[in-house]
Amino acid sequence: MVAAFDDEQEVDKTLRAVLVDVLGLDAERVRGFNQGTPLFGALPEFDSMAVAGLLTELEERLGILIEDHEVDADMLETYGSLLTFARAKALR
Repeated sequence: MVAAFDDEQEVDKTLRAVLVDVLGLDAERVRGFNQGTPLFGALPEFDSMAVAGLLTELEERLGILIEDHEVDADMLETYGSLLTFARAKALR
């Protein structure tokens, strides 16, 4: 199901849900993530194998298309950088 996103908080809520569902992280822990919370390379659950699943789930839930050339280490580095990317794609 694709939702229409017109609210930054809804994108944030969706991203947090994807992190819980795809990576199996504790929901309380993810609620505490802030802009500077490190992700890729800092969370054992978020390895190179998990990236594809996470991005696929974001595409599905946000109704976006993420091109291969858009994915880089900087975008995955922190919660804030991933959220900024997701918002830019979903709120166009």
